[in-house]
Amino acid sequence: MAVQRILVVDDEPGVRAALEGILEDEGFHVESAETGEQGLERLATGEFDAVLLDVWLPGADGLETLQRLRERNLDPAVVMISGHGTIETAVRATKLGAFDFVEKPLSLERTLLVLRNALRQRSLESRNQRLLEQLSRDTEITGNSEPARSLRRAVEIAAESDAPVLIVGPHGSGRETVARRIHAAGPRPDGPFVEIPGAALDDHTSDKVIFGSVDEPGRIDLAARGSLFLEEIDRLPDVTQRRLAGVLEDRVRRGPGIRVLASASVPKLGDELSRCLDGIRVDVPPLRRRSEDIPLLAERFMREAAREYAREPKRLAPDALEALSAWDWPGNVRELRNLMDRLVLLVEADQIRAADLPVTFAGGSVTRDLYGSFESLEAGISEFERYHLTRALEETAGDASLAAARLGLSLQQFRRRLKGPGARGPGRGA
Repeated sequence: MAVQRILVVDDEPGVRAALEGILEDEGFHVESAETGEQGLERLATGEFDAVLLDVWLPGADGLETLQRLRERNLDPAVVMISGHGTIETAVRATKLGAFDFVEKPLSLERTLLVLRNALRQRSLESRNQRLLEQLSRDTEITGNSEPARSLRRAVEIAAESDAPVLIVGPHGSGRETVARRIHAAGPRPDGPFVEIPGAALDDHTSDKVIFGSVDEPGRIDLAARGSLFLEEIDRLPDVTQRRLAGVLEDRVRRGPGIRVLASASVPKLGDELSRCLDGIRVDVPPLRRRSEDIPLLAERFMREAAREYAREPKRLAPDALEALSAWDWPGNVRELRNLMDRLVLLVEADQIRAADLPVTFAGGSVTRDLYGSFESLEAGISEFERYHLTRALEETAGDASLAAARLGLSLQQFRRRLKGPGARGPGRGA
């Protein structure tokens, strides 16, 4: 855990020395200043978690210093120190964002208690701010293309009611983002958003996860007064679909207590569940239909990746943006986000060029002379097989189980073939 940094601003050398000693003994990094102006200079050059700020200072007093601190968007926790405190002073300081007061002569125990409470409050506020920023990113539909604008309009309409919503679109296109946006803009945004991953459940696990057991509530119960997101609902087992339809219909009859959101790539559902979800349909376009949004999305994902991995932001060169815009994005928005993550981590230069992109973006594996590229028929077949498997993986946004199912292979067969002939032993059998 990083050492917390404290700034003491007081014109009395004895107070500064006492506070520096006790706070350093408690494991804090402490710096000090004699005036408000010096304190603001220190705050501008280094990040501090908290400030112990005397009210009576030469030059700019503590209240004026606090006001300037807030005007500059500096956000350490502030504890005021005062030997002549008044109610008026306390009210003004509180309005300016001070956490609390400690009075002179200082009780070091009291000062430590107030300081730790202030730091705890600042930590909670910072965490809440990060969660709000994350929620904003998770529900943002980026783009100025007509498909993006149409999608935003459809989401706004869906959010206005409490009717069930079926979100249809290819894998990786942002169906979860749409569901979260509908929830956040809907009638119960403060309620829970509970996901049920249809693709990850089978006959043995689906009942317990969705409906719960004697010892543990199911996710359908956890979603009360919120939204239940049935992700890839078309991949739930048929028996589970029928039971789910019955439970949802019963809850609807008892009154609106749960918002049902569901997603599917191809809405092939049983009759009971189709009737249950017969409300609003939102179609999410594949990324190739909104190619003009790719530069905006790429820049956004690049910034988010740089922030997440604590890296310096990188720029996308014109030739890289051109190559990204020309790609057909079988993995859709998820594929683009994953690519930006890899580029931020792997490219050392501050600008990403087309040469830094994976070879598939240059079309090399498609346009080269296949006949003259391999030493033998076996090598050519192996290369084509690997390309075919890789494209299936891209089109399912990295979901190996789904890629294997689309190719008619078991997951074990798919992984062996992806590794190449050497991993499969003699012969070409699965």
